[in-house]
Amino acid sequence: MTTTHFQSHYIPNTQEEQAAMLATLGISSIDELFLDIPEEHRNPPLDLPDPLSELEIQQELASLAGKNRPMSSGPSFLGAGSYNHFIPAVVKALMTRGEFLTAYTPYQAEASQGTLQVIYEFQTLVANLYDMDVANAGMYDGATSLAEAVLMACRVTRRAQVAVASTVSPTYRRVIQTYCQSQGIQVDVVSTDAPDLNVQTSCLVLQYPNFYGYIEDIDRLSAAAHRQEALLVVSADPTAMGMFQPPGHYGADIVTGEGQPLGIPVSYGGPYVGLFSTKQEYIRQMPSRLSGRTVDSQGRTGYVLTLQTREQHIRRERATSNICTNEALYALASTIYLAALGKQGLRQVAELCYQKAHYAASQIAGLPGYSLPVDGPFFQEFVAQCPAPPADINRKLMEKNILGGLDLTGDAPELTNPMLICVTEMNTRQEIDALVAALGEVN
Repeated sequence: MTTTHFQSHYIPNTQEEQAAMLATLGISSIDELFLDIPEEHRNPPLDLPDPLSELEIQQELASLAGKNRPMSSGPSFLGAGSYNHFIPAVVKALMTRGEFLTAYTPYQAEASQGTLQVIYEFQTLVANLYDMDVANAGMYDGATSLAEAVLMACRVTRRAQVAVASTVSPTYRRVIQTYCQSQGIQVDVVSTDAPDLNVQTSCLVLQYPNFYGYIEDIDRLSAAAHRQEALLVVSADPTAMGMFQPPGHYGADIVTGEGQPLGIPVSYGGPYVGLFSTKQEYIRQMPSRLSGRTVDSQGRTGYVLTLQTREQHIRRERATSNICTNEALYALASTIYLAALGKQGLRQVAELCYQKAHYAASQIAGLPGYSLPVDGPFFQEFVAQCPAPPADINRKLMEKNILGGLDLTGDAPELTNPMLICVTEMNTRQEIDALVAALGEVN
């Protein structure tokens, strides 16, 4: 009886190659590599079902996926950092072309001109969107972009205290705390009414619009930060820039954002792309990659990675960030989205979000038992105070296939039964009226 070795196509080396590597190491089997692990912990029993065929796996995954409520199956009024916007068909058609499905690291400029030019165009669009001097090639998402901006502000100012507005997303605040805790940086949560800043404050961190959807007095807060020679760091919704003044207009020093609204599906929370921009004077402290435009020996335009000494693969101990990559494919999606819409198209999207959200707010405010507890201008999200717990209301809405807003009970304890409602250009008047009618049934 003979046995045949099964070589999985997911293992890139053959038995002969494995034997040659083991011989070089002076051992006879792969098991010897794990002798440092106590024997009782090497192969713990795993209570796993029997393996499935590819057909059975597809059926199992389809069954699990069927338990989800797809965004396209009904109206959604959930936002809080991940937004349901229209994505033109041209975005997917172009970004999935074979020319773009390449390795993400464009170190060889002579073989990566297309990727490098896309990154350069992405940087230019982000810088223009936020009215900043320079933008990088992208970060993981909005939360990590903001946390990296905080670390950058500490490097620039050589201070170790950070003031984060209480109206910044709780998730973003937790990510900032995670990034800062091991570096001895003190993170203080401050009120935007009268932020407690001092000469040790490295930066004031704001969100624009804030987590609750409202527009704060960025001009006043910028002046307060700069009086202490601290930097103003702003996480800004890129869609809102279609109709509101950009953070650069108010003197922001570092501006970040979540790129998901720019042509990227909600996708259950990711992957996304983080936006990051700053002033020219701080460029050498900016994290992530930077694509630059130059000319070759014959005077032809070319694109290259530039200022690479900021990066981990060049100066590991003194790098500006441990993020040594960028979300290039989704940066491409955002580039296509912005180019397809143009300035007027983005403004139209922003205006539709604004107008529809204000229509929804006015209708909900007129319902018995409902109110709008936060006073001030807002963009596409607002807080509604409800006559019953939002979790109970959302269950009733789901019975009508309406995805309700975010339950803010844990994030806004000073309010009673608060719900964060988001309305985008995707919501029709009929859907808004259906939401209002369903809410009116709760008392």
